[in-house]
Amino acid sequence: MSDDATTPAAEPAPAAEPAPPRGDNEAQRVYLRFRRVFGDPNGRSRDGRRRKAIKLGSPSQPFGTGREPRGIADVLATVTTEMGWSSPLAQSELMTAWPDMVGEELAAHSDPVSIDDGTLTVQCDSTAWATQLRLMRGTVTTTIVQRYPDAGIQSVRFLAPNAPSWKRGPRSVPGRGPRDTYG
Repeated sequence: MSDDATTPAAEPAPAAEPAPPRGDNEAQRVYLRFRRVFGDPNGRSRDGRRRKAIKLGSPSQPFGTGREPRGIADVLATVTTEMGWSSPLAQSELMTAWPDMVGEELAAHSDPVSIDDGTLTVQCDSTAWATQLRLMRGTVTTTIVQRYPDAGIQSVRFLAPNAPSWKRGPRSVPGRGPRDTYG
């Protein structure tokens, strides 16, 4: 007898799945395995077949280039720009950063009240503080334009407290104002 008859025949090794290419991650391997086991999802539904017929060679593939996740700051910047929110957000940042722009002492005696048609209105505690800020108007406006260009501020208006205004709106006709009518 020969040695071949006494040794059992070697069983063939089970067919192993081909090794994934280098650089693949586990998620991609799981996705490809599910796709092999359960079939192509595009072939199961009518909409899937329609999508497959429309775009067979689509450049957008899972785990392909350009599909990396982005940071939340990038996403929010894109959304605010697309939705047109950059100007209102810049205006609100300007209102909250008022003490940083003019200094703590001036900010303690003045508060930004509103922004209308590119004009920032600031209410001051006294006429003296309003005058001081009016003298600094050029510096304040330049600082605002440099730090918050999206806010759209073109001028700054400083109001003194309880100052009577005979104007009835921003577009009133200039005139003599009220007169003594008591005869």
